[in-house]
Amino acid sequence: MRNDALIQKIDKIVRPIAHELNYEIYHIEYIKEDGEYYLRIYINNEEGIALSDCEKLSRAVSEIMDTEDPIEEAYFLEVSSPGLNRELFTEDHYKNSIGKEVLITFTTPLDEKTKVIGILKEVTEDFLIIEAKKEEIVESKTKAKARAKAEAEAGVKEEAAELVTVPKDKIKSANLEGEI
Repeated sequence: MRNDALIQKIDKIVRPIAHELNYEIYHIEYIKEDGEYYLRIYINNEEGIALSDCEKLSRAVSEIMDTEDPIEEAYFLEVSSPGLNRELFTEDHYKNSIGKEVLITFTTPLDEKTKVIGILKEVTEDFLIIEAKKEEIVESKTKAKARAKAEAEAGVKEEAAELVTVPKDKIKSANLEGEI
């Protein structure tokens, strides 16, 4: 069974249990690390997630997963919060993050930049629009040195905001930048 199909099957088993316990399934992944398989279920709710919440869902899911048995090989079950700097996986994750600070890392440099940190302003079908201060746009080292030298010579000190249009197909990872 392909991983996507397996995740969908697991989601159909787990989501009703999570809903019954007042948790939202944020993300499910089934991966192999260091020769071991891991089923990771990330949960959330409006009040936040405590260790006891993870334990409660883990026990409930473990029982039904043993009964339904959708995974052939041995695996470790991990239930956790997506965390403050949670990765954004879905269109809903992006849309729910509008107005929040995000860190976007590119698969390949975009206008000689490798990542951008800023406020997510808009989500379209193909793009994210990020409002970033120039200092928060991470360029390749060569470009950054040249820009820093030119700005120092020109006496530039202002932090102007810049709208950066990021094609979704150029996104390697997208994370919220959590505040404590």
